[in-house]
Amino acid sequence: MNVWIPALLSVLVVSVISLVGIIAIALREKTLYKLLVILVSFSAGALLGDSFFHLLPRAVGNSGSFAFNISFFVLIGILSFFVLEKVVLWRHCHHLLDEGAECKVHTSKPFATMNLIGDGVHNLLDGLVIGGSYAVNFGLGLTTTLAVIFHEIPQEIGDFGVLVAGGYSRGRALLFNFLTAITSFVGVVIALLLTSSIANFTIFLVPFTAGGFIYIAASDLIPELHKQTPTVKKVLIELLSFSLGIVLLWLLIFIE
Repeated sequence: MNVWIPALLSVLVVSVISLVGIIAIALREKTLYKLLVILVSFSAGALLGDSFFHLLPRAVGNSGSFAFNISFFVLIGILSFFVLEKVVLWRHCHHLLDEGAECKVHTSKPFATMNLIGDGVHNLLDGLVIGGSYAVNFGLGLTTTLAVIFHEIPQEIGDFGVLVAGGYSRGRALLFNFLTAITSFVGVVIALLLTSSIANFTIFLVPFTAGGFIYIAASDLIPELHKQTPTVKKVLIELLSFSLGIVLLWLLIFIE
């Protein structure tokens, strides 16, 4: 199968997900908060599930063993996403999980604009990892796309809130969110061109992607869940959603 078609269709779906921010308008704050708790928990599980059930096993399969280069490229992925977050001020801003609290100190228009730039870079990376995964095989491309989508939904809702709080109208916030999402097409084209012209490029890209996903789940999503006041009900909901994300990606092993 021509990998270009499913890869481009996948990033198209991911780009359309950017419009999900409109949900922030339609739902009451309390309902939105409860929804985000479930989505963030689920996406954390899905990202870790994709990393440990699909990406890392594929990286080991490509190398023949869990060689030093796999560990090294995973750490490079973690470090790269850390630097990106620090330098570009990329914030997923799931701060609605702060039990209704607004994005303190992050509601200025300059920050909202910087958030757009960071999102553009982030979406370009989404395209890179999706394209690189499809270059390995269709199953890995599909599972990686699903993991990205599950993460994008709560992120885009948060980003929409940042833009509106920063002075953008709702229409302009949706438009600019969508425009930054289109950079994922640039990423997928770069990935597919590199994998077709550079031998063994996926040996780097697959564990790099795993490292990036592990970083997002462990340092961005999971800490957000600790910001709210814990109750037995909330913890059980988070645990169930987190586990469902992991289980879903485990089940997808059978289609890869």
